[in-house]
Amino acid sequence: MSEHKLPTTLQEAIKYFSDPQRTFDFVIALRWPQGPVCPRCQSLEHRFIKTRSIWACKSCQKQYSVKVGTIFEDSAIKLDKWMCAMWMMVNAKNGISSYEIHRSLGVTQKTAWFMMHRIRLVLQNGSLDRKLTGEVEADETYIGGKARNMHKDKKQKALKAEGYFRKAVVMGMLERDGEVRTKVLNVASAKVLAREIRANVEPGSTLYTDQLASYTRVGQEYAHHVINHAQEYVRGNVHTNGIENVWSLLKRGIKGTYVSVEPFHLFRYLDEQSFRFNTRKSNDQGRFISALSSIQGKRVEYKDLIGQTKI
Repeated sequence: MSEHKLPTTLQEAIKYFSDPQRTFDFVIALRWPQGPVCPRCQSLEHRFIKTRSIWACKSCQKQYSVKVGTIFEDSAIKLDKWMCAMWMMVNAKNGISSYEIHRSLGVTQKTAWFMMHRIRLVLQNGSLDRKLTGEVEADETYIGGKARNMHKDKKQKALKAEGYFRKAVVMGMLERDGEVRTKVLNVASAKVLAREIRANVEPGSTLYTDQLASYTRVGQEYAHHVINHAQEYVRGNVHTNGIENVWSLLKRGIKGTYVSVEPFHLFRYLDEQSFRFNTRKSNDQGRFISALSSIQGKRVEYKDLIGQTKI
């Protein structure tokens, strides 16, 4: 699959994937560079049933399509629409709503919403096999609830009470000039914040936080620098502007694009925003290929996505 022949813009992507056979061949080449592999028994022996565009495994006798074992499995939506939906979603700086996907691709809003949640599964691509190193900023923010403008000096009380004002607590750690990691917390106590920092930040790294007392003890394990936002926001190289920019992008997407996000799904939107941030140095084509390369072994059912309360 020659990269220079692939689309580089949305307009080119729509044209490129309008050819069903080319789309089919594209997904096959990306998923199985060495040829189709049975997703059930991993056998390379098969025969292709051209009339149905499926393979029959000679080892386990099962039939499979290019969608089996991916986020596309059991979906009646054709691959061309999946490709365009993914392109639009990963390359929209502030996110894109299910209503926009619905209008652009001619699917129902319900179908678009479900497609987007499936796509979010492939955006969970953080490098969790390594810890963040060097200069790392850590901060927490609050999504939803009535106390949207809670002052910084009131946070300590909020951190000790799970579900305070029904606000979701989100923690983030940003490796400067590197990737960001985010996580929804049930409660952001000093113990929980310390646990997340230890799990994600290499000991001895330089840690930048605000003046929240919850960071004091864990900060002793790092080269800890504190910025007091009541007095200043930048002191030389000491600041948390990077992670706060991540929060700004996240909230802009939630409030401006999605309007409301159910607490049960918040981690999925964090994955989406983190993916776009972590691939910010890639072009649209590279971001699309990066997402598409993770389609295997991931699937969510509609029943798992419904029935929660909005914040």
